[in-house]
Amino acid sequence: MLLALALLLALPDDPAPNPQIDYAAFTTLTGNVRTLRAGRLLRFEAFKAKAAENGALLLDARSADKFAEGHIAGAINLPLTDFTAEALAEALGPNRDRPILIYCNNNFSNHRAPVMLKNAALALNIQTFINLVGYGYPNVWELGDVVDFNDPKVGWTSGAPANGGS
Repeated sequence: MLLALALLLALPDDPAPNPQIDYAAFTTLTGNVRTLRAGRLLRFEAFKAKAAENGALLLDARSADKFAEGHIAGAINLPLTDFTAEALAEALGPNRDRPILIYCNNNFSNHRAPVMLKNAALALNIQTFINLVGYGYPNVWELGDVVDFNDPKVGWTSGAPANGGS
């Protein structure tokens, strides 16, 4: 057991270095974000209240297709796979300090389209939170509850994706 741990620790972060991929920086970022995120998980009522604040933005980072099938009313969509500095600036607007509220499939108890559960360790919330902070958006808040999208308080809607958020 100790030998296996020693071998793992001896492995380089990136066996084949690519200057456009920095695993060591990613692990540092995730470590730094962990404490911030722990203090930014909101109960549903607090999440809805924060989303209603002036300048706040509700971001759904699921695919455009799943967003079109259903989302919390008022959310904008930018799929996590499309996150770049430019795409985020366009979608989120120039104020990097504005409150950005996020949710994902794993916030819903329904476990049916369009919010099928993901592996808990790979929940989209985690990746979205890390990416937003990593791209320089420090005021990220996350829905910490599991809700039913059929509950009228959730404000679930279907239809065409909402536009921008500047």
